[in-house]
Amino acid sequence: MRTSGGRRAEADAEFTDFVRGRMRQWRRTAYLMCGDWDRGDDILQRVLTELYRNWARARQAEHPDALVRTMLLRRLLDERRLRWSRVLLGAALPEQRTDPTDPTDRITLVAALREVPPRQRAVLVLRYLQDLSVEETARALGCSTGTVKSQAAKGLATLRTVLDTAAAGR
Repeated sequence: MRTSGGRRAEADAEFTDFVRGRMRQWRRTAYLMCGDWDRGDDILQRVLTELYRNWARARQAEHPDALVRTMLLRRLLDERRLRWSRVLLGAALPEQRTDPTDPTDRITLVAALREVPPRQRAVLVLRYLQDLSVEETARALGCSTGTVKSQAAKGLATLRTVLDTAAAGR
């Protein structure tokens, strides 16, 4: 017979293993969504605290990674609604994955992405960085698939324009 302390220790160990295996990815996602490592770490810490408090329920989720991504996004959007913080989503990948050879390419891409409106940035990060489907992105953002498609198209067009302007200025 397991004691409640034994079950709690087992749940804590399971939570620790779950977080340890995914922390790097979540931290990067938080950074890319808000554009600031410190702010991303703060948001992720709040999400992990909430996840820990609700671990008994969260561990039964069909897709716990998707749950955490949704929690991150909601925390970012909540901050924006409170108006004491501005959501600055970070970098996302272009339509086709590429490995930049010049380190300044990444800096240029991050700067260009900051010119894209926040909702479009969120779609670009989830679709092209997190490799979510249109349907998964729509669920995470709480919108229709048509909205995801149009926001992705508009975001990519804006990103291309900004990058073309930056390249012409060089």
